[in-house]
Amino acid sequence: MWKLTLFLSIVWAVTILYGEMFAFWLPSVFTCSWPHLQNMVNGTNPGDYVKVAVVTDPQLMDRTSLHLAPNSLALEIAQFYTDIYMRRSMLSSILPYEPDVILFLGDYFDGGPVLSDEEWQESLNRFRHIFNLNIVQRATNTKIYYLPGNHDIGYAAFHSQVPEVIKRYEGQFGPRNYQFTLGKVDFIAIDAQSVDAHLDGEVASSTWDFVRSVAQNSTSTPRVLLTHIPLYRADLTPCGPQRSSSIINQRIHRAVRNQEIIYQNYVTENSTYELLELIKPVLVLSGHDHDQCTVTHKFKNGRVKEHTLGTISWQQGNLVPSFMLLSVSNLTLSDGLSSEGAISTTLCFLPNQTYIYIWYILLFVLTLLLVLFTPTNEDVLFRQLGNFLRGVRSSIGSLFNKAKVKNDDDDGEYEMIWDAEGSMHLIKKPSKSPSTRLNERASAERGNAVMRSAARKHGAQDMEILIPLDVNAVSDASEKSRTKKSKIKVIIWKLLRVSRVVFVIAMINLPLYMMLLFKDWIDK
Repeated sequence: MWKLTLFLSIVWAVTILYGEMFAFWLPSVFTCSWPHLQNMVNGTNPGDYVKVAVVTDPQLMDRTSLHLAPNSLALEIAQFYTDIYMRRSMLSSILPYEPDVILFLGDYFDGGPVLSDEEWQESLNRFRHIFNLNIVQRATNTKIYYLPGNHDIGYAAFHSQVPEVIKRYEGQFGPRNYQFTLGKVDFIAIDAQSVDAHLDGEVASSTWDFVRSVAQNSTSTPRVLLTHIPLYRADLTPCGPQRSSSIINQRIHRAVRNQEIIYQNYVTENSTYELLELIKPVLVLSGHDHDQCTVTHKFKNGRVKEHTLGTISWQQGNLVPSFMLLSVSNLTLSDGLSSEGAISTTLCFLPNQTYIYIWYILLFVLTLLLVLFTPTNEDVLFRQLGNFLRGVRSSIGSLFNKAKVKNDDDDGEYEMIWDAEGSMHLIKKPSKSPSTRLNERASAERGNAVMRSAARKHGAQDMEILIPLDVNAVSDASEKSRTKKSKIKVIIWKLLRVSRVVFVIAMINLPLYMMLLFKDWIDK
């Protein structure tokens, strides 16, 4: 019994260590690496590249996420287990790569545009804690860049009604449209939520003014376009083997009053074509779709590949969250490097948290079944003792029956009597001594009156003897009662055994589980 308990405790400990810690080490240790290290040739040094980690769509859960009451226990639990997954991903899967730059592609909050200032600030503090940004910015030289998403500032129809949400975003994350340079590559970040809005609005006009200013600065430096909303692609366009969900076709919804956009999952075809013609990027990075997709766009000046990244959260519809590693060249094109070769990408996948929790449930059920049905020394002893007691009882019963039959045979004779139900009974005949026979013969000679009296007396004796005594029925009822009590005792004993084993496993592994939770949650 204790061997089984020890074995299950070890299995649970290994499972918890893998699900809560080792699984998040796999990308940085085994399954993913910087692309420039994979394609390194002679004469190329690691310092020739800027290392960029790209993350998108954390969408921190809040009161708008699951229709749960604000500050309720259920919402708090859902938030914690979503947050701890992303924090572990950041600490154990992304930061071990020691990136020079961390790039976020939008949707940091779930209900960002509709949250009050107090709720928004609380979500911001969670966001910075989850991704360890306070420590990263203070202790390293890592640069961090942000891109606005629709869950941060809303769509065009929302901008005209609540313009203060844009000011709130820009006050914390910086401008919506801007340009920065990493290595020998320019990155162009735009507010994709405004490119399809009416141009007479201030938000849309500022975005297009920025794009046209970038187009006027003609340069040979390769460019990467950053947009939260993916560019237009035709319906049912294949997304490549790395996508896990079905393709979502173009959807655009506009307000009835002013025809401003209230939802879109792709930039419109006209806006896409104009962006590509003006910026002429060698690569496009986007998010918003929550799943991976790689497509190639054609425009007047050539082709460009777009990588849509999946969400980093396991609660946003993607069972296999992901992030991307970018190697940006420090070499100029005059060194023989092509525009497309100036930046290379690798998509990295994170643990499937849903499967981990399903395995926890299956292992719990398996533990109960093993404890209930695995034979133990106590089981064998109990079974042997029961067989011994039944054998002793049968032996005593057979000896008693044999003695009774022998005594009855000595006393007289038996005859078979069949009752109305078809059952046969052995009836003992009264013994007749010689004196009794003489008296009966004399009585018969004296007349019928004496004969009738004797007959009545004889009939009364027969009636008393005909009452059956079913010894086997009494024995069977007693046996059933004892068997029922024995089964109840076995059930109670097994339940106590299960409780004892589960308690021991919990006492060993629950502290381990809590230690891993708090180890990952505290600031580092």
